[in-house]
Amino acid sequence: MRMRQLPVLLAGLTFSLSAVAATADQWTLPVNVKKLENGLTVIVTEDHSSPTVGVSVVYHVGMRLEPKNRTGFAHLFEHLMFQGTPNAKKGVFDTTITGGGGRNNGSTRPDFTNYIETAPVSALEPILWLEADRMKTLDFNAATLKNQQDVVKEEIRVNVKNQPYGGFMWIDISQQAFQKWENNHDGYGSFEDLENASLDDVRAFHRDYYGPNNAVIAIAGDITPAQGFALAQKYFGKIPARPTPKATDFSEGLNTVEKRVVQSDALAQVPAVAAAWKIPPRGHKDQAAVAVLAEVLAGGDASLFYQGLVKGREIALNVDTLFGLTGPFEYDGPTLLTVFALYKPNSNADALLKAMDEEIGKVAQNGVDAATLKRVKTRMLADWNNQMESFINRADMMAKMQVLWGDANVVNKIPGWIEGVTSEDIQRAVRTYLVPTNRTVIDRKPAAMLAAPAAAAATPTTAPAGAAK
Repeated sequence: MRMRQLPVLLAGLTFSLSAVAATADQWTLPVNVKKLENGLTVIVTEDHSSPTVGVSVVYHVGMRLEPKNRTGFAHLFEHLMFQGTPNAKKGVFDTTITGGGGRNNGSTRPDFTNYIETAPVSALEPILWLEADRMKTLDFNAATLKNQQDVVKEEIRVNVKNQPYGGFMWIDISQQAFQKWENNHDGYGSFEDLENASLDDVRAFHRDYYGPNNAVIAIAGDITPAQGFALAQKYFGKIPARPTPKATDFSEGLNTVEKRVVQSDALAQVPAVAAAWKIPPRGHKDQAAVAVLAEVLAGGDASLFYQGLVKGREIALNVDTLFGLTGPFEYDGPTLLTVFALYKPNSNADALLKAMDEEIGKVAQNGVDAATLKRVKTRMLADWNNQMESFINRADMMAKMQVLWGDANVVNKIPGWIEGVTSEDIQRAVRTYLVPTNRTVIDRKPAAMLAAPAAAAATPTTAPAGAAK
């Protein structure tokens, strides 16, 4: 989550010439996988439509696996990965890639940390050398640690503390909805925990989670599988595997009692609601149905919530859905489907939630009509194919699917899963997950709205002159 722009997805729906169309409606990406002796999984997806490549290195570590009392540590470490090694000092990584016309970034999520690059194919070997170099070790020193602790703290100030609503729709809602620490702590981190991270902590984290056996590298673009595997062996093959700590049991069942919380926001101008429901685990038969359901409810101006709450009842100002910090297929532990909406100050959260429940109730009773279901699926599949058109996104998604599902070819299965969702599947998902007892709600009000009733209640009433006493 470095403060840099991620590559923009292509606006048009186009198809690479080298991609193989399995059917008229299915775009099948080539997936070639090999595991090196040290445990590193390598994926190559060949496409010669452009003399460029996308590279993604995904480590199976994220916010859920960071040490207790070190909230935000996985995110802090992501920043440290760009601060140099004994062989490539600070700045070399960025300048080598951008100097050759490429781009790079990194991000931390609950179940993974990913590092991505895109560049002309001539820059591939330098990229792989740099990635292998920082997989081996980093330039651990007190000055760099202090600097990046301050950088992450400033990022928290900019993105959370000094922003209206401040991420309450994914940080605060998780703290309220989940019971286990692994799932409910603030992955951005508290200032105290960030400051208490030591050099020994950093060294141990790299040793434990950044070994080749806990990583996947994917290369997409103008390269053959044989070339990609040979380069991976050349640069990564001699890095020794390292023991990885066993994850704790962070599984959780659905909630059984609705929870509602009111929060004050000093920067917000209008109130907002985050309503979240726990959803099925990765690989569950209802996962695709929930993904489609989210689009039916709040996927654009034609969605039920937009038409019913924004245009129809004119309660909400906007409406959107979130799957925590990931997409509907990019998680490996307890996750929420969250609806986030700003609502008009002359209304209230109860009215908004009642309107949501009415729209949800229609789906539970009647399902989704064929025309709506076709429109939603078409939009989802178009968005998916647009995303996969970019080499950097293609490599990144394959690496993430390999880490989370153990199968990079899930990228070719997801469109079929979406297409296979029926109205009955959506009804089952609504009736199972989008029920009040499984719901957590935060009503985020501007501080002035909360202060006004309190001030009125505290002001003593004075009887009019001449009134009976």
